[in-house]
Formats: sequence, structure tokens, C-alpha cells
Amino acid sequence: MSIFNELLDPIPIPRLVRVRRRFDRAAPLDLESDLVRELRGCRAFEAIRPGMKIAIAVGSRGVSNQPLIVRTLVSELKKAGAAPFIVPAMGSHGGATAEGQQATLARLGIDESTVGAPVRATMETVELGTTASGLPVNLDRYAAEADAIVIVNRIKPHVSFRGRYESGLVKMIAIGLGKQRGAEVCHNLGFGTMASNIREMAEFVLSHDRIVFGVALLENVYHDTVQIAAIPADEILEREPDLLERAKALSPPLPFDALDVLVIDEIGKEYSGTGFDTNVVGRYHTPFISGGPDITRIVVLDLTDKSNGNANGIGIVDFTTRRVFEKFKFDQTYPNSLTSTVPQSVKIPMVLESDRHAVQAAIRTCNIVDKKDVRLVRIKNTAETTEFEISESLVAEARANPALELLGESYTLEFEAAGNLF
Repeated sequence: MSIFNELLDPIPIPRLVRVRRRFDRAAPLDLESDLVRELRGCRAFEAIRPGMKIAIAVGSRGVSNQPLIVRTLVSELKKAGAAPFIVPAMGSHGGATAEGQQATLARLGIDESTVGAPVRATMETVELGTTASGLPVNLDRYAAEADAIVIVNRIKPHVSFRGRYESGLVKMIAIGLGKQRGAEVCHNLGFGTMASNIREMAEFVLSHDRIVFGVALLENVYHDTVQIAAIPADEILEREPDLLERAKALSPPLPFDALDVLVIDEIGKEYSGTGFDTNVVGRYHTPFISGGPDITRIVVLDLTDKSNGNANGIGIVDFTTRRVFEKFKFDQTYPNSLTSTVPQSVKIPMVLESDRHAVQAAIRTCNIVDKKDVRLVRIKNTAETTEFEISESLVAEARANPALELLGESYTLEFEAAGNLF
């Protein structure tokens, strides 16, 4: 018996109850027809002329329905006589290489066969100039050589800072299209100045009249696309803050003020830049953001295949498994941290051999008198929180919450012989 068996095997893992969280759910959009209607009602779309080469900027997040939305956009641009192509707009993601960024889009369902337009990836940029405060502004070379640029992105709260503009069109213009150089410039002074930096840099790009419009997307917790807005370039700065406020209301944190342990089955870049949405769990890697539940220990059990070894965000949690550690690729993970200047997010937490020991280690160190009373929640990932599991100690609180519904009796987690969950 190893010392880990001696220290951890006696730690009780509580029985769990599955719960469903109720949210208002509007009727789904007819995505193709709604996007077409938005485009045809957007005065900026009238600027598209036959023969124009249009760069469509697409990011690295797992945006719901993104291949369909991009394919529809490509089709409408072609109907107008334009020649659209896709550029990865993801800063330093994909290992900060052109091949890595093209592969990232392919894993998200974006390539020529799925959207009807070629993907042109490069890390080369053109420097447009310098902002009033001295920030150099870079633009993807293929986008800079195009006749016009269209931005497609989801609007949502950022995981590292607060501001009028967080994750969305403005950030994609400043950082995504700026590639690794643009991302580095924006992050160099830290997240304390990020909100002002992305506005200043995006405003500079917009002043050059290269971007004609943006397609903003909003999602609810069910990953329904609940709003599509085609916004002329000269209205992006004005309209995005209102969309961000709606996005925040659509993405609430976990419904408990305090927990001893949170178990996250998987993290991944398709869910968030930090692998998990820090807003959902209330655990952050910068001091420029707050809110959400107070959680003593967080455990991550796995890393998604779509992350391709990018384990950014693992440093924010307390415990993980050898499975995650072995998937961790330095060349995919570290460029994000070196560019964002936040090494905290890529540190390696305590690594345990199995799921069981990782969960038991979190319970053992959560500093409560009776470990059987642990307040524990288990979620699949931060993008899927409409159903999750809670420990019996949280049942009374859940019953008192009209938004939560208990789904049956409590049960014991089942582990295979090696200690991993079935």
C-alpha cells in the first residue's frame, strides 16, 4: 500500500443526487433565415461589391452553430458577387502557429469543405500604426490584403477582466486579428489595462475602414443561439456593451454561495480560453475580476481532445489526474501564458493517479471538521450546467431553490479497479 492509499483511501466520498436547473428558454431561432434577414437589413452589407475579396474572421471558441453561421455568411457574400475566405482570429492560440490555428478551426468544424470558403492562416501581420497612447496595432496579413473584413464572434463575459467590452467583436479586432503580436501588445501591461487597451486598439483598426460589419452571437445555457446581430463597423463600439449585459444575464454562476469541493470532469479550449469559464465557478487567475461562489478546492479530471494538449487554466485549480498531466503539451499551452503574461494559469496543480484519489485529496484538504458533511458539486464542464450532481449535504438548500429540481434518490459514485470513474 502506497502512502497515497494510506492518506486518501479512508476519506469518504459523499453520496450524490442529480439535479436539474431550470431556466427560461425562448423558442429557438431559425438560424439561416434570421442571419440572412440581419445581413440584408444591415446597411453595411450594401458595401459588398462583385469581385471583392472578403476576409471572415473566425475565432477558437466552441461557438454553437458556428459552422452553419459561417457557411450561411459565406453563401450570402458569394450571392453578392464577393470572394470570401476565412482567417483564424485567435491571437496566440493553436500554439501560435499558422498550422496550429488552421487545425484549431478544423476541429471546430470550420474548413473549406464545411463552410464553402478556403481557410488562409498566417501568423504574419501588418502594422497599421500606433494609437495615441503608443500601442502598435497589428492586423493579420491576409486580412490586411483583403478588400474588406467581416468579424464573427460570440459576445460573453471575459474570464480575466471586467469592462464595457470583454469577449466579443471588439476583443477579436484588437487581439484575435492582431495574432500573437497583437495579443502580446494588448496583454503586456496586464489585465488591469486590458479593457482600455482593446477598445483603443479596436477603435484604431475601425478608423481604417477595413472592417465593414460584425456578426455578434449570443447564447443561453442550453447553447441555443438566442440572438444574431449584424452590426455595421461604425456601430460596434456603441452596441456591443448592451449585448454584453444580456450575455451576462444568460450565463449565471453555479447556484450556491459557497462550496467545499467542485469536481469538473473536463476542461478544454473549446469552452473557454482558460479551459473553463471562471465566471461560472468564481475562481480566477487575475485580481481584476470577481464574483461567483466561494469554492475551497477545485478538481479537474480530464482535458478534452479538442484542446490538443492545451491545458491553459489548469493552474487555477487545486488537484488533477495523471491523465490530464500526460495530455499536457508545453508547446500548445505555454504560448498562451507567455503572451497573456499570466503564468498562474499554466502551473501544474497536485497530480493524483486516479479520479478517486483526486476527489479524496480535495475533500481531505478542504478544512471541514466532519468530511461526511462536505458540500460538493460535480459538473461535466462549465458549458454544461443545466444538470449536475450535488452531495447530500446540499439537498435541503437545493429543495429551497425554486430553480433546482432533484432528479431521483442519492447514489454512490462508481469507480473502476484503477480508481477512475466509469
